[in-house]
Amino acid sequence: MGPLTLGVLVAIATILVLFSGVSVAAGLLIVAAFFLAVFDGVGALELLPEIFFGNLDDFALLSIPMFIIMGAAIASTRAGADLYEALERWLTRVPGGLVVSNLGACALFAAMSGSSPATCAAIGKMGIPEMRKRGYPDTVAAGSIAAGGTLGILIPPSVTMIVYGIATETSIGRLFLAGVVPGIVLVALFMGWAIFDTWRQGGAETALARVKYSWRQKVEILPRVLPFLAIIIGVLYALYGGVATPSETAAVGALLCIVVAVLIYRLYSFRALWDVLRDSTRESVMILFIIGAAGVFSFMLSNLFVTQAIAEWIAGLDVNRWVLMAAINLFLLVAGFFLPPVAVILMAAPILLPIVTSAGFDPYWFAVILTINMEIGLITPPVGLNLYVINSIAPDISLKTVLLGSAPFVLCMIAAIVILSIFPGLVTGLPDAVMGPAR
Repeated sequence: MGPLTLGVLVAIATILVLFSGVSVAAGLLIVAAFFLAVFDGVGALELLPEIFFGNLDDFALLSIPMFIIMGAAIASTRAGADLYEALERWLTRVPGGLVVSNLGACALFAAMSGSSPATCAAIGKMGIPEMRKRGYPDTVAAGSIAAGGTLGILIPPSVTMIVYGIATETSIGRLFLAGVVPGIVLVALFMGWAIFDTWRQGGAETALARVKYSWRQKVEILPRVLPFLAIIIGVLYALYGGVATPSETAAVGALLCIVVAVLIYRLYSFRALWDVLRDSTRESVMILFIIGAAGVFSFMLSNLFVTQAIAEWIAGLDVNRWVLMAAINLFLLVAGFFLPPVAVILMAAPILLPIVTSAGFDPYWFAVILTINMEIGLITPPVGLNLYVINSIAPDISLKTVLLGSAPFVLCMIAAIVILSIFPGLVTGLPDAVMGPAR
């Protein structure tokens, strides 16, 4: 049996196993062990524990639980509500200002937490009821929060960017910088659509008098928000200024977020702190388990020459490199419909990166394109996690309504991919300016 035929069998088996309901990590281990035992002999299974734990023997992986603790500490407080309220007070006179406020709050909270579901939950609990009360349609209220929450995996510090950096052996600091401008572009597109949509409908808030805030009310909310933003700026400065490694920076950021949560939001109780550590440990173990399992899965593909055969087949295609990139985008988009971002990155990035770079594309540019594809997956069925988070926040809003509301934002993400393809300097310019050209 040829490697390409074997690769098709592996793909079918992986899809069937993952659709059976087992966890992603367990599914990858089952498929890898089965094909190694059948095609390479039972003796090959002796290597699996060493490969699994070998993939976790990386100092950079320490930054993952630290950034997760950082986000969990912020998510356990009223920081999301305060951030939303602060932006709502400052942007109340902008057309569609409430939607813009929610999207801005999502972007900033995403930068603080690095988690899309946490962003949806934190901002949505305040934003969705308020938008509905002000007369915005349910599609706009739910769709804008679902889409805004996806920014958590693009705007730094991003856990998925860390996973991509480890999987492809690229610079995590440069990846963080590469996500800054695209994140701003995506936020601008989201806000632009929100303003246009509100104007098109004649102003959703015209039926109700817009709330007016005094300068005092606008300023008094800032001390509750600015410390967290200062921490994010400090973390990024320490990382890019060469002060500390990503793992050290993440550890300090996690500690400072807990301290701020205790001092400002009075997170004194042992129970509250325990919940932060428990939830962070649970999510960290899940991600690290997937990383170890993906390493075993990649070893199986390589050992059976599936990876090499796929790379040679794609490289031998006589097509324009943009046609190739379009095909890769389509593959990532479909994969994102069914798998979480971390799993897609760990399974696909090591295979696709050599192909992408040989076609003349920048690996950091590709990381951003891949991430935006994963963002689309977060708000599209059947596994779109953000859709279900919104549905749990507002159970009376159907999944169909959330999906319809998020559809225009999916088009905004596709537009962002096109813009970044035409102007790749939007991705590579900032990393090159700060860290020098990539080698």
